[in-house]
Amino acid sequence: MIDAHSNAVQFETHLLDHRRQYRTGRVSLRLRTDEDVVGLRKQVRERAVALALSLVDQTKLVTAASELARNTIKYGGGGEVHVDALDDGIRKGIGLLFVDAGQGIPDIDNALRDGFTTGGGLGLGLGGSKRLVDEFDIDSRPKEGTAVLIIKWKR
Repeated sequence: MIDAHSNAVQFETHLLDHRRQYRTGRVSLRLRTDEDVVGLRKQVRERAVALALSLVDQTKLVTAASELARNTIKYGGGGEVHVDALDDGIRKGIGLLFVDAGQGIPDIDNALRDGFTTGGGLGLGLGGSKRLVDEFDIDSRPKEGTAVLIIKWKR
């Protein structure tokens, strides 16, 4: 559910605090329309360039972000993404946390398998996104919502 006053997605997840100690900045963006996905892609690309990620890593991160943003809208009914700047003292990275208050994913292991789809697509979304990033975590509860965390570190 989206809180009418704050416009924040009301899905409580431990992933909201993941790597908090390394977070040097956070920007939260809504995900409701295709234009929101385009805006996110632009934001992620700009941050990846500023961090001097390789072109390959930039492309992987933007691709994963786009796929997960579209899933948030299509399957979660819209939501938000938190874009985090990360610095653990040794390396810098970008974290993206996608959160929705949709129907949730009843079988996460199955949903991560290539070929699994409930929407008629190729079924590469979650599993493909996981392969494109350095860290991936998911928290989903039926009828409550889903949160997906991805992190790409500068090599």
